[in-house]
Amino acid sequence: MTEHEHASAAVAERARLLEQRLIDAGLTTDGEIDGFIASMYKGTPVNGARMVARAWTDPEYRELLLTDGNAAGAELGFDWMAYQLRVVANSAQEHNVIVCTLCSCYPVSLLGPSPGWYKSFAYRSRTVREPRAVLAEFGLTLGDDVTVRVWDSTSEARYMVLPSRPPGTDTMSPDELAALVTRNALIGTALV
Repeated sequence: MTEHEHASAAVAERARLLEQRLIDAGLTTDGEIDGFIASMYKGTPVNGARMVARAWTDPEYRELLLTDGNAAGAELGFDWMAYQLRVVANSAQEHNVIVCTLCSCYPVSLLGPSPGWYKSFAYRSRTVREPRAVLAEFGLTLGDDVTVRVWDSTSEARYMVLPSRPPGTDTMSPDELAALVTRNALIGTALV
């Protein structure tokens, strides 16, 4: 066994012991743990992009997405979220960006793993203090007439940005629209 394989086996053993303690304490079951792990593998930015494309083409769905993100997700088959999904809409006058100042809360089960920079102390602290500077480092410069709002995720509530629909996309299909939406646009560090 290589040194890496040995370290991986040790981590796996510690994780299994922790799982067993939680089960023995009656806090969860093996099935619940397996279900949670399986839901983590369903997450991909494509899920969020599909929700955005639908909101761009269906005003009723847009309203649902902005008032009850979980119900909007369930309507597209994403009914496994164990947190409240809050969706905030960009406009010509307002730009939203998501952060988690305490750790790195992120809608992983919906969008997949968060990017490494999202978890960094620099992003988490600077986005709140100087969001325009951070956005500029991502290549996104907004006019002074645009208000920047920073939304802080928590363990109970996770955020996603509904980007503004780009002009000239009226004839595009939902799949074509979804292909325009990036993970960074769903966080607010990019435009579509």
